[in-house]
Amino acid sequence: MTAELTEVLWKAAGKLRGSVDAAQYKDFVLGLVFLKYVSDSAGSGAFRVPDGARWADIAAGDPDTVGVRVDAAMDTVMRANPSLDGVLPLIFRDVDQRRLGELVALIGAARFGGRRARDVLGEVYEYFLEKFARAEGKRGGEFYTPPSVVKLLVEILRPFKGRVYDPCCGSGGMFVQAEKFVRSHRGRLDDIAVHGQEANERTWRLARMNLAVHEIAGDIRRADAFHADAHPGLEADFVLANPPFNMSDWYRDPADPRWSFGVPPAGNANFAWMQHIVAKLGPRGAAGVVMANGSMSSRQSAERRIRAAMVDADLVSCVVALPGQLFRSTQIPACLWFFDRDKRVRDEILFVDARGMGTMVDRTERVLTDPDIGRIADAYHSWRDRSHSDVPGFCHSAGLDEIRANDHVLTPGRYVGAAAPRTPDGEPVADRIERLTKELFAQLDESERLDHVVRDELRRLDE
Repeated sequence: MTAELTEVLWKAAGKLRGSVDAAQYKDFVLGLVFLKYVSDSAGSGAFRVPDGARWADIAAGDPDTVGVRVDAAMDTVMRANPSLDGVLPLIFRDVDQRRLGELVALIGAARFGGRRARDVLGEVYEYFLEKFARAEGKRGGEFYTPPSVVKLLVEILRPFKGRVYDPCCGSGGMFVQAEKFVRSHRGRLDDIAVHGQEANERTWRLARMNLAVHEIAGDIRRADAFHADAHPGLEADFVLANPPFNMSDWYRDPADPRWSFGVPPAGNANFAWMQHIVAKLGPRGAAGVVMANGSMSSRQSAERRIRAAMVDADLVSCVVALPGQLFRSTQIPACLWFFDRDKRVRDEILFVDARGMGTMVDRTERVLTDPDIGRIADAYHSWRDRSHSDVPGFCHSAGLDEIRANDHVLTPGRYVGAAAPRTPDGEPVADRIERLTKELFAQLDESERLDHVVRDELRRLDE
């Protein structure tokens, strides 16, 4: 997929800006892009597109009724493909038809058919999701997790095969990255089975379309995880999640059996999410969860008790402190929690302090680079393989007794210590002192040798 095509499509989408509700803007654009894809791929793709619902049928006819034809095509495609039932937007007949017609014409010039059609549309869809998240700021965080954070979760968990679950799946980015991981390691798409739920109806639609364009068969249901567990009895092999931080308005049943480590406080759902996730893990399941930093050190009595109980149950495998400015949607500092029911390193937790990592891509946003992600993931896998070495200032494996002595506070900075000081050119101070000391002794030896040479020469001249 070339940058030129994505930029053209994004600029084309701007034709509807101002004529539709900003909250619905991405539904219009992504719905049209998806419909163009299935039309181009008819006969060779994964979707059936009956006559009358092709892009040519939409583009032809009275320009004043193009929205009616788009809605009709959306409805026809959903009826012909049960996996898309209720997913595509039926919202086009009431917008500015002139602007919609211009957008239809511009998108019509793009080709999504051919051998790499799925990859092309997948890249377009992900590009648009990221652009919309950037444009929407805080509200964009409701459906979008930064790719570098998702990639870090996946690289640590390595979901090669099994059931993958996300209880607040947003637009489905965790599933897409898991699928990319499987494919990059020469696995098959059916090596993983996707299960998820999402409370927001429009975000749920985005997730269903996102999975459809990547040809991922997933069971994604619309439900509030606390009010209605959409996947009762599921035993997940992997859970990847980025729940809303510090959510205070949530459905809370104190008698819920998921609260096996303690009833979460009514004013904050952080430990409700984590207990729900742990409850979904199978006998050998592992999870990676994005959390607000407060979860690592909260002194609120219920949260402190729950955190201590999870640690003492030896479920927590790793905690990573993330750098700031990774999330455009919030300035709340974030961290990653990893849980593992099949820990290879018992009674220890790996702490990683990554706060100094990442690269600023503009004035307000930071990303974790591939080398950053690789360094953190390598530290985790070395620890899990029992070949770990602590690195001052970066990572430390702490025993449960050490953690209990710190009142079960899990802030990595408390455990990793300070990095070895370095000189301005990056050389560790201890190494420089050792090197300069050796150089000084060598110079003193040379000075002593020259002193003897000079004295011998002076005696020779006196004779």
